[in-house]
Amino acid sequence: MEEARLPGDPPLTVTLRRTARARRMTLRVGGNDGRVTLSIPHRTSRVEALAFLSQKEPWIRGQLAGLPAVQRAVPGANLPVAGRERQIATGPDRSIRLLADALVIPDVPRPGARIAGWLKETARRELDAATARHAREIGRPVARLTLRDTRSRWGSCTEDGRLMFSWRLAMAPPEVLDYVAAHEVAHLAEMNHSPAFWATVAQLMPDYAPRRTWLRRHGTALMRWRFED
Repeated sequence: MEEARLPGDPPLTVTLRRTARARRMTLRVGGNDGRVTLSIPHRTSRVEALAFLSQKEPWIRGQLAGLPAVQRAVPGANLPVAGRERQIATGPDRSIRLLADALVIPDVPRPGARIAGWLKETARRELDAATARHAREIGRPVARLTLRDTRSRWGSCTEDGRLMFSWRLAMAPPEVLDYVAAHEVAHLAEMNHSPAFWATVAQLMPDYAPRRTWLRRHGTALMRWRFED
């Protein structure tokens, strides 16, 4: 993939993605991370792509301006944990404590990294339990569970039974995390999104629809949090 840069305030970096399937140039502004991608046919020259970007620059900047502001996990911020906002505060303890309305962290030089580590541990504990429960119900083994900070999906499943989840699910309501676990476990039986797959999801979680809707409506806000110090 190539990159192009549009001057301005601020300058914009655009990823140029050449693909044989593209019949025309198409722009995408990612809702999760604000990444701008221009898909172009192989026959399109870089000069043509840059001219197209220059023409579309007002639209790109308008889309970026409409995205939610990036949130940083620092003391004083209200971080969603298990679907509820908790104010990040510092305390004397060496470990992180979750309270009804606060997340109390040690006074450390890199609070964001410490919080991210705690969220990963929480996500793994909850997802291990949820996937094991759902897998037992349909009689399918989980080969492995891994966590990543993905931007385009909340979970995935491979043909050999490996499940991957975003650790940011620890920020979502517990029932939403449970839905994503059920969704990916259902793929152990049906590696598609056919009616048979959704029937398996419904078997595991009859009331999955509102949980799926919550993720579609509010998931982007979870992706806007940054934990780099």
